Amino acid sequence: MGKETVHTLILLLFCTAVFAQTKEKEWMLGPFVRAENAQPILQKDGESTFKDPITEKVVHWESMATFNPAAIVKEDSIYVLYRAEEKLGEKEIGGHRSRIGMATTSNGTTYKKWANPVFYSDNDNQKENEWPGGIEDPRIVETEDGLYVLTYTQWNRKVPKLAVATSKDLVHWEKYGPVFRNYKDGLYHENETKSGAIVTELKDGKLVAAKINGKYWMYYGVPHVWLASSTNLTDWTPVETYEGKLAPVLSPRPGYFDSWLVEAGPPPLLTDKGIVVMYNAGNSQNIGVKELGNRIYTGGQALFDAKEPWKLLDRTTQPFIQPELPFEKSGQYKDGTTFLEGLVFFKNVWYLYYGTADSMVGLVTFKP
Repeated sequence: MGKETVHTLILLLFCTAVFAQTKEKEWMLGPFVRAENAQPILQKDGESTFKDPITEKVVHWESMATFNPAAIVKEDSIYVLYRAEEKLGEKEIGGHRSRIGMATTSNGTTYKKWANPVFYSDNDNQKENEWPGGIEDPRIVETEDGLYVLTYTQWNRKVPKLAVATSKDLVHWEKYGPVFRNYKDGLYHENETKSGAIVTELKDGKLVAAKINGKYWMYYGVPHVWLASSTNLTDWTPVETYEGKLAPVLSPRPGYFDSWLVEAGPPPLLTDKGIVVMYNAGNSQNIGVKELGNRIYTGGQALFDAKEPWKLLDRTTQPFIQPELPFEKSGQYKDGTTFLEGLVFFKNVWYLYYGTADSMVGLVTFKP
């Protein structure tokens, strides 16, 4: 055996060992890696302006932060829909105003921001739910017939509500309002809801909303993750116990990285092993992992049954992603976040987009 062959073999064994360390379970998606000398792909811009339709004033709509991104593939590009905050004085988290901006890339590396937000509070039938706080934390999926479905949080500074909107072109949107508005005469309409992640599957190289038992399914919520189903993607029915109470399908665990809270991440993926759900996990230092610190957000993965989406099959014991770089630990949220919201399959590579410290947008990739 020649020296080059030995060197190659050692290198392969080393790479295999590294990947084995970062992929805890065989069914997981990944391992995801950061780019060399990784930097945020999107940051705030104090110069961007937009005439707000409600105040009729020109505002600096992304002057505070750009974070918590959704993502979708359209034709030959990735479209990243990110939460952009307008700075309103020195208010704390939740006290600014959010809209959804857009950035596109044809190569996965360089991103071009659009000049104006693409989705925002307006003088429409959702104003009472979306003003003055705005629109937050999007997730997006596409149906097989090309309809884009956006879930997001409406924030009127009173009650956050999980809502849905649709579009055929990612520019013009139809708002349907809170997802549980019609369920049992609005039983959950005034409950705090957020973070709706609709199950997808990979068909002919493209992610589309998946049907299981004739229905679409959505994992949602925080500090537990709950489950809901729909036949039309706009009206949703939550999964309840026989007593008529919401049934959590994923909960925080004392002793682990997700001891404080769990929150639905990007659209889950239906695979031959089951439904892979990436979720955001908060740590409570006193009952969780001391080394992580308090309130730090990391990422976990859970596996649910493909035919019974409420049935948890397996779960990671360690985070597969966590704040490591300076831009993931600095910003509005000083404790640090890798807050997962966007997942796409583009040119044979998985792109996972996340918010960093409530301030910027980061990216990790996995090439199968």
